[in-house]
Amino acid sequence: MTIHVRAPATTANLGPGFDVAGAALDLWNELEVGEANGTLDESHLGVRAFARYATPSDWSFTFTDRIPRERGLGSSAAVVALGLVAGAIAAGAEPSADELLARGIDLEGHADNLAAALAGGVCLTWDGRIARIADDVPAAAIAVVPQTRVNTAEARAALPQAVQHADAVFSAGRATLLGAALARGDASLFSASAQDRLHEPYRAAHAPHLAEIRANLPDGALGATLSGSGPTVIVWAEKARAGAVALELADRYPEHEVMHLAIATTGAGPA
Repeated sequence: MTIHVRAPATTANLGPGFDVAGAALDLWNELEVGEANGTLDESHLGVRAFARYATPSDWSFTFTDRIPRERGLGSSAAVVALGLVAGAIAAGAEPSADELLARGIDLEGHADNLAAALAGGVCLTWDGRIARIADDVPAAAIAVVPQTRVNTAEARAALPQAVQHADAVFSAGRATLLGAALARGDASLFSASAQDRLHEPYRAAHAPHLAEIRANLPDGALGATLSGSGPTVIVWAEKARAGAVALELADRYPEHEVMHLAIATTGAGPA
């Protein structure tokens, strides 16, 4: 028996949706699980996730990684999702996305990333629950991916324990706009929502091009958000002008990888 599964990249927070909102992106890691060949790295995150459902020593694991690591695109969430889904298949189980999230959240640590990787589309997560609220966003996603890496734990540690009331009000308002934009498919509301004061200002040192891009958005761009804890920035563009926006960003940042990524309409599952 051979099991072949894939899981998408993700962009979490979407600006003000801190630790709640996430979207799956059409960039995929894959896992092939076959008959055991005597070699097994039981410390591998994906193997540990697989073990939540089936005994990994009975299998061999071949991972194909396409999602850049430690760049804010949910690479670890994809690996955990791969292991969970493959393990469930091996065990003959058919868990829901919520059940998979519960089994894997302690391995991943970030429910917003894992939820989107499991369910696809645009998701909200809270209290161990996933709500897939949209199949798409009213903009095109263009990822500006630096060569530098950001350790998620260190980025989290940089966040303050308290924020000013005005900053909390600002982000709460933008989060409301984000929800309305996704519900209505409204590009103007989505553009208005693309700012945050709870996490992005404290992570800006690792993604200086976020401020640069916001200060000089390419024609056709609606806004920019830090992807996860960075350093990747997602520039959201009018769909009809996304190609031109991507070309301009590639010209501005030749040392970075610029990727025009669609929203993935499915989550982790058989390849």
